[in-house]
Amino acid sequence: MATYVTADIHGEYDKFERLLERIDLKDEDTLFILGDILDRGPHPIKIIRKVLVMPNVYCMIGNHELMALECMDFLLQEITDESIETLDYKTIGNLSNWLYNGAETTIKEMRMLESEERKNILDSIMEFSVYEEVSVGNKDYLLVHAGLGNYRPDKVIDEYSVKEMVWERPDYNVPYFPDKYVITGHTPTQLIEGNPKPGYIYRHNNHIAIDCGACFDGGRLAAICLDTDEEFYVE
Repeated sequence: MATYVTADIHGEYDKFERLLERIDLKDEDTLFILGDILDRGPHPIKIIRKVLVMPNVYCMIGNHELMALECMDFLLQEITDESIETLDYKTIGNLSNWLYNGAETTIKEMRMLESEERKNILDSIMEFSVYEEVSVGNKDYLLVHAGLGNYRPDKVIDEYSVKEMVWERPDYNVPYFPDKYVITGHTPTQLIEGNPKPGYIYRHNNHIAIDCGACFDGGRLAAICLDTDEEFYVE
């Protein structure tokens, strides 16, 4: 019985399948996915459909899931004069931002589904948690997609907004908790200044960053086992 964490799969279905083989995920194990299953790679909805029928997989919302929820209802409706009239500047801005961030593959796969399954998928994404607190062995972990934006030592977890948790990048130079590890995705470790091993899991000041750029050239899909601290990679 083991606990694993991965993040930022971004439509890379084949890499996800290979990662499941690498960690040898068993029915009694638990896998947490720290958001950003959607967008960029070729098969984001295929991954969503797979994990939704895996009872030992727990998904958290990332900024890409949040963008999808903000835009998908409009995109999947029939385009009529009435629907166009409801298109305001906020909706246009949300759509532009999502498309800029790789929405094409998610939209393409969603359009191939029957309307009932589309609704079920969107309803399921709305149920994704924003964060999880996990204890394994004698260690405590906070699992969250991006970090804790506008961090303050006296700010309790429930005071952080969804935006602060799924969009705002952490300050790796600040240890948020002396007795708890914060595991995040969102920021590819290739982009972390001072990281001695870009593209691999980054650990510093009780931060553990596990987005290793799976959807980028030369990137990896990474996972960590909380029981053994072992790292797993799929090139």
